[in-house]
Amino acid sequence: MADDPSAPPTPTTGEVDHALARLAAAMGDRGEDRPGQHEMARAVDRALRRRRHLVVAAGTGTGKSLAYLLPPLLRGRRVVVATATKALQDQLADNELPFLRRHLKADLSWTVLKGRSNYLCLQRLDEAERDRQGRLEGVDGSGISPEQVAALRRWAERTPSGDRADLPTEPSERVWAAVSVGPRECPGARNCPRGEECFAEAARRRAAGADVVVVNTHLYGLHLAADAGMLPRHDVVVFDEAHEVADIISATTGVEVGARSFVSAGRLAATLIAEDGLTDALETVGQQLTDVLAPLAGSRLRRGLPDDVATVIHAGRERLLRLNEAAGAIDARGSGEIATRVQRVQTSIGALIADIDHLVNAGDDEVMWVAGDEAHPRLAVAPLDVGRTLDAILWNPDDGGLEIVTDHDQGEEAGPVRPDSVVLTSATIPSSLVEDLRIPPDLVDVVDVGTPFDFEHQGLLYCAASLPDPRRPAYRAAMLDELVRLITAAGGRTLALFTSHRMMREAAEEARERLDLPILVQGDLPKPKLVAAFAEDEASCLFATMGYWQGIDVAGPSLSLVTIDKIPFPRPDDPLTQARREAVGPDAFRTIDLPRAATLLAQGAGRLIRRRDDRGVVAVLDSRLASAASYRWDLIAALPPLRRTKNFDEVAAFLRAAVAEP
Repeated sequence: MADDPSAPPTPTTGEVDHALARLAAAMGDRGEDRPGQHEMARAVDRALRRRRHLVVAAGTGTGKSLAYLLPPLLRGRRVVVATATKALQDQLADNELPFLRRHLKADLSWTVLKGRSNYLCLQRLDEAERDRQGRLEGVDGSGISPEQVAALRRWAERTPSGDRADLPTEPSERVWAAVSVGPRECPGARNCPRGEECFAEAARRRAAGADVVVVNTHLYGLHLAADAGMLPRHDVVVFDEAHEVADIISATTGVEVGARSFVSAGRLAATLIAEDGLTDALETVGQQLTDVLAPLAGSRLRRGLPDDVATVIHAGRERLLRLNEAAGAIDARGSGEIATRVQRVQTSIGALIADIDHLVNAGDDEVMWVAGDEAHPRLAVAPLDVGRTLDAILWNPDDGGLEIVTDHDQGEEAGPVRPDSVVLTSATIPSSLVEDLRIPPDLVDVVDVGTPFDFEHQGLLYCAASLPDPRRPAYRAAMLDELVRLITAAGGRTLALFTSHRMMREAAEEARERLDLPILVQGDLPKPKLVAAFAEDEASCLFATMGYWQGIDVAGPSLSLVTIDKIPFPRPDDPLTQARREAVGPDAFRTIDLPRAATLLAQGAGRLIRRRDDRGVVAVLDSRLASAASYRWDLIAALPPLRRTKNFDEVAAFLRAAVAEP
């Protein structure tokens, strides 16, 4: 597709290269020639000029953030970057974007935009202060002291953002739930007495005027599900860590309803409506729903709602309607606060009724199951084929993607359903991504720009081929022995990754008994502090599960060994994955299970080499990587091209040399 002839003159691809070279020079000694970065930036630039989409595999060290930010900024295009991790959001906002403003575009503006519930609600804080007992909405039992309310007020008067992340101390979930609102409760700025001062609305206004808006992928999924009503109009969206897009979009375009849904609606209404019979009834519905769902936890509901579940759900819907009528009958004239409370209650109830209707009328192209455990079961529905969902709301919406959706609270255009270009990038791109997301093949380019690292000399891939098959009882003890041997050889410096919390805890307990080294375990500290503690103490080891297989960056001698207990195949009993396997048929293992396992395995292995002078070993403690002839090469091909070995002595020698190097 040719460039738009009506558009203003734009930079040439050569100018993109020149700008990257200028930025590298500005880095001084840290600047280096990155051919992959140039190749990626040129590919992004071509996609923008031709209004095409782009899928680009960019290995660790490519410098992909600058590569995808530079071309749209040079061309004056507005960008939304959707990331899978907060660490990447912070990296963009604190490092890359300030650097670009200093050395490329002095008037560059950006903001990090979060979901509404991340911001303090001044109206709810006002209501709390007017409660003589100091009890906040949504908090049961003991309530909250006036001192806690006063502390939040003092913070509210000095914070420019109202962002929970900026609080000097982390509030409890109950406290924050009481002074914040989600999109399903907020009546809108125009219907709120504090709407003009609202922190969430201020964040949206900043986003509306920014060149770059950084969000998490979950928020972008909600934006798509809301017909482009949550984010400002933009020309380009970049999905960083693109391998997670399918799962996140699936979650945001589905619904979940559990006991907490009804209980929260009832407690919110109880702050406005004095009829205990109406509000307490929702507490009863919540308990009844838990009782009928508990035996079904983890089960797929192939024939829709069972009769007893449907009875409870319909009873809950009727009570919600009666509660909604009671709220609407309240005379709120003359009181902005009461009017706001009424709208908040009705907005929340309306959203829950919509979710119930979605559940009751789930289509053949959706999967219904009972999520959670027996204590906290939830009804869940998600699309069977997330690609079909994206095809309808991102690639080829019915209106052609050109209709502008007006946000009435902001009084401005919220954006087209479909941006001109979508860029999807990650160090690891599943081979089936284009097909899985149903990106129109004639509108997308796929590029692999490689990596600047010399993996063959910087690291080893070790498969503990002598271990028993992980499905055999003898595996556990043998795996723990091998893990201790490896950690001893590395002198600590180990990120030990596990496919289950149970195995992580057992391995950590064993390591603490047998090793005189600091053993850090997921959950001991908040994730940023835990990773920082691991990076600061070279002798320490960090034991973690899936949340640490990606999104953490520990360069240097603190991380010389990454161990992976098992090939991370999806759980066979996961209802959503199970349904997708059935839809695919006999080829489900190669179509669904194997690509997911390969991508996650590569993400875990990718924690090792983070810069040019890193050296170390990735150890897979699953003999199937060596013995499974039908799929082992699919897994190996997805991994960084490390030199491979099955010899422990070679691994021990490599680790000793790596640790000894300055």
